[in-house]
Amino acid sequence: MSASVSARLTRQSGTNFYYAFRILPEQKRRAIYALYAFCRTVDDCVDEEGGEREAGLARWQAELNRAYAGKPETELGRELAETVARFPIPRGTFEDIVAGCRMDLTTRRYPTFADLRLYCERVASAVGLASIEIFGYEEPGTRDYAVELGLALQLTNILRDIAQDAARDRIYLPLEDLARFGVSEAGLVAAARAPLAAPPEGLSRLLAFEAERARSHYAAAAWLLPERDRRSMLAAEIMGAVYRAVLEEWARRGHPVAGPRVQLGKPRKLWIALRTAARVRWGA
Repeated sequence: MSASVSARLTRQSGTNFYYAFRILPEQKRRAIYALYAFCRTVDDCVDEEGGEREAGLARWQAELNRAYAGKPETELGRELAETVARFPIPRGTFEDIVAGCRMDLTTRRYPTFADLRLYCERVASAVGLASIEIFGYEEPGTRDYAVELGLALQLTNILRDIAQDAARDRIYLPLEDLARFGVSEAGLVAAARAPLAAPPEGLSRLLAFEAERARSHYAAAAWLLPERDRRSMLAAEIMGAVYRAVLEEWARRGHPVAGPRVQLGKPRKLWIALRTAARVRWGA
């Protein structure tokens, strides 16, 4: 049997989540692939060259509505319909994801962390809240865990993608933080475009501050995860461990804002997945 459209998209994307997805039973794996493929598709509407932008977001919002009504028109829509029929994913989580992507069409700067947090909750925490409905959980506190882990993952993405975002004239680091460390918008963009140039004064302290903020959300997620749901959240724990390793690798390299994005090799990601599985299942 050929792979589904969502499985193919997930595999081709090279996502750091792939090894976390692979440990799931077949039905849950199919569902998480559909969720990821939807997120990837709407994100591409606003980020990719030739993306449909608002028209694409509206089209996929309409297909989402049809999926919940059991009347999808696309292959991905049919996989979404199967997913939402089997798992109790609130429609609002998908709507938040679309709303977060829509922010990328209109918002290129975030004055405060509170402003940025709203964006992160929409594009990442909402994904976490949808995912835990697929993974299965018993304790309400697991929803708080999903929110915090989503924030940590998105902040990690923001830090390692500063150059790519600057090329799109986007700065996700809060402007209040830039001002606190004496870094101008122009200085940050220039540093992102010129890896060999002397960085602006204060940039290293700014980036260390942002890395510590991301770490605080990983720590909050770990503290909030109820023991009763720890095993059912194994896939999420693998996601968090891989992304935490990305953050620490980025920090180890000196918080680079230019050049190629920091990535982990497949063997290292597999090792992290195996080590996390041992820790969660056996306390190793």
